[in-house]
Amino acid sequence: MGLIERLLGLVFGGGRNVVAETAEVFRVNAEAEAARNHDLRSSALQQFGQEFRIVRRSWFDRFMDALNRVPRPAMALGTLGLFVAAMVDPVWFAARMAGIALVPEPLWWLLGAIVSFYFGARHQAKGQEFRNQLAATMAAVPQVVQTVREVESLRHVTPEPVGQDDAQEDIPDAQFSDNPALADWSAKTKS
Repeated sequence: MGLIERLLGLVFGGGRNVVAETAEVFRVNAEAEAARNHDLRSSALQQFGQEFRIVRRSWFDRFMDALNRVPRPAMALGTLGLFVAAMVDPVWFAARMAGIALVPEPLWWLLGAIVSFYFGARHQAKGQEFRNQLAATMAAVPQVVQTVREVESLRHVTPEPVGQDDAQEDIPDAQFSDNPALADWSAKTKS
């Protein structure tokens, strides 16, 4: 008995498990790997949440955003206005187009670069804002799914109307047996 005890103490003694430690050299500990994966996913979600948190914007930010919305509609409506002006007053239109023909070519290149950068930056900013809104929506999905399941579970439930007298009759007297005051009240209301 002493020999077996010493042998088991050698293998499993001192709070160690030599068999498990040896097996972990050849195969990953599944429980430890699951814990590492959980920590990795949790920290990734936390970082993702901080990156895409919704920030309250000041009145100045909202004003600048509104001001940034003006150039595209102005250019589109201005171009349509030029077509209308050409039909309404061709002489006035010809004078304006002659003035535009005098603009030097480097100025046209500068205007093209400014417009390109403006629309490129605006496209990027709106794309990031869209991703922020998408992340906020995706974060709310589990709660919405749970709410839908709760509502769907009520689909076939039809409550029956209960009157005052019916409610008192439905309660069996056995429920009041451990409370003398309720048993007395139940007996008085039924008589």
